[in-house]
Amino acid sequence: MAQWSKLQKRLYDLISPEIDLQIHCGVYRMQSQYGSAGLPRYWITLGKEIIWDYPKMLVEQPQLGEAPLEWYPYGTDIRNISDLLREYIDTPAEDLLEKEFVNDHWGLTNILKAADRRFGRRRLQLLKKRIGNKAARKVLMKRMQVVATEPAA
Repeated sequence: MAQWSKLQKRLYDLISPEIDLQIHCGVYRMQSQYGSAGLPRYWITLGKEIIWDYPKMLVEQPQLGEAPLEWYPYGTDIRNISDLLREYIDTPAEDLLEKEFVNDHWGLTNILKAADRRFGRRRLQLLKKRIGNKAARKVLMKRMQVVATEPAA
């Protein structure tokens, strides 16, 4: 988990703290008469609401992701999601709005863009016109409320 905590810290450095967005990664142990397995999970909360949840989202929208649901927990998108988070972190702020994250099969980067403290009023307005993802729109609305109360630069 040390690697995840480093990645999580880097993400939190980019996220506006006023919106109370949290990103979690965990592995739950599953015991059965046939052995044990780790059940990996990523989820994002906005306040107390879970707005993004892998692998639950695969049950609701099986076309998402790369690893089919029937492969879970032995084949998952967890590594790919972590790689995508790293790619987002490593992308310069000035390139984020226009960059197409081709490996984002889950709508994750729009959530991150909406939460990104480096985006001000103008960029958030542009993002509002482009985002259709329900979870990202919730984050964006919360972020726009926060930005509206800040003094103009």
